[in-house]
Amino acid sequence: MENEQVIMQLISNGGNVRANSIEAIRKAIEGDFEQSQSLLDKAKESLTIAHNAQTGLIQGEINGESEQTTLLMVHAQDHLMNAMTVNDLAKEIINYIEKKDGDNDGL
Repeated sequence: MENEQVIMQLISNGGNVRANSIEAIRKAIEGDFEQSQSLLDKAKESLTIAHNAQTGLIQGEINGESEQTTLLMVHAQDHLMNAMTVNDLAKEIINYIEKKDGDNDGL
């Protein structure tokens, strides 16, 4: 796969991870934890695809097959790292919401 295609996979799937993670938080706030988990699962699928694409780039570089680092590559990596951070925070926020919701069940 060409580097440009891999870069676009990183950006596209990173965007999916971020969007699904944010929507998962919104669903948890609404109390729809089943839909929230479904969205986190979708985010995980996109993250796996992006990670695999990233691994391919790294392996290419190790094997001496890499091209020059471009601003687009840096942007793609930044986009993916941001998505991973949002996803990690979403999981923590949703866990907190679920815990708080469980604490209020007896009221």
